[in-house]
Amino acid sequence: MAALGQATEAVATGSALARGRQRAAYIPDILVEAQRVANTVIAGWHGRRKRGIGENFWQFRPYVEGESLSAIDWRRSARDDATYVRDREWEAAHTIWLWADSSPSMLFQSHLAPVSKQSRAMVILLALAEILSRSGERIASPGVMDPVAARNASQRLATAIDLQKGEMTFPDVSLIGRHSDLVLISDFLDPAEEVIAKLAPIAKRGIRGHVLEICDPIEEVFPYRGRTQFIDPENGNTLIAGRAQSIHEDYRRAYLARREGIAQSLRHLGWNFITHHTDQPASTALVALHTHLSGVPNDGFRTGTGATSP
Repeated sequence: MAALGQATEAVATGSALARGRQRAAYIPDILVEAQRVANTVIAGWHGRRKRGIGENFWQFRPYVEGESLSAIDWRRSARDDATYVRDREWEAAHTIWLWADSSPSMLFQSHLAPVSKQSRAMVILLALAEILSRSGERIASPGVMDPVAARNASQRLATAIDLQKGEMTFPDVSLIGRHSDLVLISDFLDPAEEVIAKLAPIAKRGIRGHVLEICDPIEEVFPYRGRTQFIDPENGNTLIAGRAQSIHEDYRRAYLARREGIAQSLRHLGWNFITHHTDQPASTALVALHTHLSGVPNDGFRTGTGATSP
């Protein structure tokens, strides 16, 4: 994706093959970190708190005439004059598609952040897969892995990413069915209208979307001064600013307007938009995503600054 401006702090990207090898090299460590993050937030997130078929007890409720007698809990009913049914928690499996951008701009890491955007995106992706698979959901990744319902879905996804050739600037979502959930993780640095042109047709197909923007803090604050060379990691084009501070306000205005334009358009489409800064804990974004996937919207999770680490 075309960067708005990233300085010479950016990591040298090399060829697509070299980037693929670099990504494969750190996948094992990323998986370990993802499982650690998932374990910090996973307690109490099993099931969907809805009556249905499952193994876990949910509630007792009065028996309704016409229901099967086998549903009656006779021990509980014997305690008073009412007849009670034991409900179990709904645990129907659901397919959730997860995708993280692997384009060159995601390799960027400034001195203000402990990790690159790509590293943080992969940790969140695999941690979310870990949590969802433990909850019994089917996990998939467009163009990377078909749906699987297994406790080791995060390991399978990590292996599939490891074996992936090259990079995908945008996933092929043609196989995703209506009412599925799609999580997209990227820096979304293209102009707002281009981003929405890609996402709007997906939303109109009835797919529920959750968009996570990964941001290095330096991209937002733009602290550069003096003569500075900016390099577009996607195409290698350069821009030299004689006095970088002179474009500070214009840059900030354009950067934040792009984000707000994407956020507003997605809200109109019924999708969720979250911003996560790479100097914040990965768990903040994980909590926000899981909250939206659980169908419990919270305005405090609109951006990474609103979430709190558990």
